[in-house]
Amino acid sequence: MKKIVVALGGNALGNSPKEQKEKVTNAVKPIVELIKQGHQVILAHGNGPQVGMINLAFEIVSLSDQHLSEMPFPECGAMSQGYIGFHLQNALQAELAKNDIDKKVATVITQVEVDVNDPAFFDPTKPIGAFYSKEKADQLESSRGYIMKEDANRGYRRVVPSPKPIGIVEIDVIKTLVDAGHVVITVGGGGIPVVKENNHHIGVPAVIDKDFASAKLAQLLDADSLIILTAVDKVKINFNRPNQQDIDDITASELKNLIHEGHFLRGSMLPKVEAALLFLEGNKKRIAIIAALEQAAEALEGRAGTHIHN
Repeated sequence: MKKIVVALGGNALGNSPKEQKEKVTNAVKPIVELIKQGHQVILAHGNGPQVGMINLAFEIVSLSDQHLSEMPFPECGAMSQGYIGFHLQNALQAELAKNDIDKKVATVITQVEVDVNDPAFFDPTKPIGAFYSKEKADQLESSRGYIMKEDANRGYRRVVPSPKPIGIVEIDVIKTLVDAGHVVITVGGGGIPVVKENNHHIGVPAVIDKDFASAKLAQLLDADSLIILTAVDKVKINFNRPNQQDIDDITASELKNLIHEGHFLRGSMLPKVEAALLFLEGNKKRIAIIAALEQAAEALEGRAGTHIHN
C-alpha cells in the first residue's frame, strides 16, 4: 500500500455548481480506482474558476449596493473549499459504495501558512475576477486599494500575490484522519492563505498554487507519491511545435535543466514540474507523477504519465 497525494485541477470541476456536480461523478472514478487497489489517497484540488465566480458575485453585488461590504478574498477561498468539498465528498462516497469499499470521506477546511515577506507580496501577478475598463480599474484602485493590471489586451483585472506555502495549520488533524484510514480532501485551491501574528493566523488576499500546496502536503505527510492530474497525458518539451516530444521518465536534475532552458510556461506546466521537484527534494524513495485525470491508476503502475524521480 502506498500513501498518495492526488492533486486534481480546478478546471476538471467545471465552471458552475451544476456543471461541477456532473463532472465530479467522472472525476472521482480514477481516484476510487487507486483506493480500490489498496492505496491511501489524500485528495487536493484547484479552485481557480470557482473562487473567481464567488469573488465576482460578491464584487458585483457590493459595487451595486454601497451598503454591502466586499467579501474578503480569504473567505471566498474558504467558501470554494466548502462547496467543492461537499460535491467531491458526495461523489466519492457514492463511488466507494458502488465498489463495496467501506471508507468515509471528510473535507478539511484548510489554512496554509505563507511568509509575510514572500517576494510575491511585492509583485502580485495572479489575475482574479472580472475584466474592467481603464476608467473602472482606476476607480477600484482608488476606492478599494486593488492592484489592477491589463490582461492580454482584454481589459484590466485585479491581481493578487501567489506566495509559496511554508506550513499547513491543520496538518495534525489531517494526519489523524489519514492514519485512521479515512479519505481526506484538503488544501483545496491551495488552501486559505494565512500569516501568523502573535500566535494567531490572519487571512491574506492571495492565491497559493494548488500544486505547491499539494507538494507541501505530501512532504508533511511523508507520502510515497504525488500525482498531479491535469489536462495533458504527459509533460512535453517544445509544446505545440512540430518537434514536440513526450517525457515518459526523467530525473529531477534532468527536469531542472529543461526548466532552465525555458520549456515550460508559467501558469501552465511550470508550477507542476516545480511542485514535483519540491516534493522530491532530499528523498530518493519518492516519485512524482504528472498525468491525465483518466489515467491516474495506469500512471501509478508506470503505464502512463510522466514519472519524475531522483
